[in-house]
Amino acid sequence: MSHKEIYEHFHPDEKAFVDRAWEWVERAAERHETKRTDFLDPRQAHILFTLANRHPDAQVRLAGGSAQAERQRALVAPDYRVLDDEDMGIVVLDISSEDRRISELDHGDYLGALLGLGIKRDKIGDLHVSDEGCHALIAEDIGNFLIGHMKQAHRIEVRVSVLPLAALREVKSTLEEQVLSVASMRLDGVASDVFRLSRTKILAPIKAGRCRVSWKPVEDPSHQLRAGDMVSMKGFGRFKVLDVEGVSKSGRIRVRIGKFV
Repeated sequence: MSHKEIYEHFHPDEKAFVDRAWEWVERAAERHETKRTDFLDPRQAHILFTLANRHPDAQVRLAGGSAQAERQRALVAPDYRVLDDEDMGIVVLDISSEDRRISELDHGDYLGALLGLGIKRDKIGDLHVSDEGCHALIAEDIGNFLIGHMKQAHRIEVRVSVLPLAALREVKSTLEEQVLSVASMRLDGVASDVFRLSRTKILAPIKAGRCRVSWKPVEDPSHQLRAGDMVSMKGFGRFKVLDVEGVSKSGRIRVRIGKFV
């Protein structure tokens, strides 16, 4: 299949990842190689699956450390290999502290602390944040580095240790539901209502590339949202469009939103 045929199904920004993923698939199918990837977001996992499905001799297995994992590692392998017992190389990084203020830290504080040590985002899976600290799913090859180097999270002293997957303290995301009445399904309009910001304030982060819709970068404020879309805006949070419930007599759209809290 030509690269041109492949690209037409994806966003131009995704070209680099599509190239890498197609190479993994081809190597699995034609050279009988097995590749274990770093953590992929759901969009990247979807791209990889789509490409593997176009090649009858390749298969993909995903795992992220918990049943509902959003970020997952993949095994790309020849179709005849049995992958069920393959090690996915995922462990739990337990981040805790004697300092009671640890209960005030959020997802962004822990992620910022990890990235601040020079760790690449794709070495980190989901973060399970609770009042006791954080259980971060990580690639096992960075565990020793983090034990030696991670001393703080948002100016609070922390202790870290590596635990097996079975010890994961899973925290399920909670959604705060709200029904909005909006003039249209434009990204800037819906996001400004959800985050309670003026339309002008919401434009800057969108145009600066700080917004993703279903894990794809979107810089167009007039982008039309649909039911099922997941919207994340760096620095503001995330929400999901749960349902578009219809149009009122005055022509406004009722939309049900779930905001991650």
